[in-house]
Amino acid sequence: MDPEVLKQAPLFKGLEDEAASALSAAMGTIRLSKGEILFHEGELEDRLYVVVKGKIKLGRSGSAGRENLLAVLGPGQMFGELSLFDPGPRSTTATAVTNCELRTLEHDELMTWLTGRPEVARGLLGQLAARLRRANDVVADLVFSDVPGRVAKALLDLATRFGERKDDGIHVHHDLTQEELAQLVGASRETVNKALADFAARGWIRLEPRSVTLIDVDRVERRAR
Repeated sequence: MDPEVLKQAPLFKGLEDEAASALSAAMGTIRLSKGEILFHEGELEDRLYVVVKGKIKLGRSGSAGRENLLAVLGPGQMFGELSLFDPGPRSTTATAVTNCELRTLEHDELMTWLTGRPEVARGLLGQLAARLRRANDVVADLVFSDVPGRVAKALLDLATRFGERKDDGIHVHHDLTQEELAQLVGASRETVNKALADFAARGWIRLEPRSVTLIDVDRVERRAR
């Protein structure tokens, strides 16, 4: 495990090396295979998780059985912090998109760190604020943005976290199926595929299995506005 990846998590922001090492030592390790479920929506579970390898998706099921994909998380990102402040059933189902390695911190252990280390509390508050801001953005996008605009915005977000810049553009190996991309955007697979095909026909992107290359980032950015 790369300690620098772990230090990217909001939990470690502001901690000196000695404190960061002590916090890391207090955390457990969980490994998941692709497709394995970490926890289900509605389960009682109060641990915090940090992704150090692979990708995890967080989703919710609607009344009609359709899944809504709320987030795809990669190395350095964390989740599960809501249950630390508001104990109750999990609000999402967490599933491994790829083989994953996670670090986990139990509720009681974290409360000890929150009491003695205000830096940790500030990091968690920053995480909660970012989550709220993202939720507001998602609501606004669903109300004001059309599906192609939401697709463009999702591609840019994935590129920011998982992209690799090369001579021909930004290669984004997101590991998501077409259905999962549609769930992330909040639209039907057919509508999302139509938007992606249009972007490709215009020369903005190149589609590949479970990945995409952003060729004309400026055009994609303008379409996302």
